[in-house]
Amino acid sequence: MNNRVKVVICGKTYTIQTEESSSYVTKLAKDLDKRINAFMDENASASVTAAAVMVGLELMDEAARTVADSDHIRAQIKGYVEEAANARIEAEQSQREAAALKKELESLRKKLADGENA
Repeated sequence: MNNRVKVVICGKTYTIQTEESSSYVTKLAKDLDKRINAFMDENASASVTAAAVMVGLELMDEAARTVADSDHIRAQIKGYVEEAANARIEAEQSQREAAALKKELESLRKKLADGENA
């Protein structure tokens, strides 16, 4: 379902065809307008085009850093999952060893009791 959304950025109206909700696209446009205007306020000689390019670069940098952070977090989670799997395997092995030792202890106690009763 394609929506046609009209937005205003730096005083110019744009009609955008999108599958996103109109409220989402409008919010993006308002945020972009705010960032471009803030850049122009800080750099009085910058044109709208230059401000848009610089803000675009900032946004691309933010997106790239976010992807890198997400990849790092995924790698950490993968490591944690592997550690948890190894810990579970070790715990299962320890439980088997404890059960074997318990069985051996019971056997030794039985032999000892049988030796005392003889």
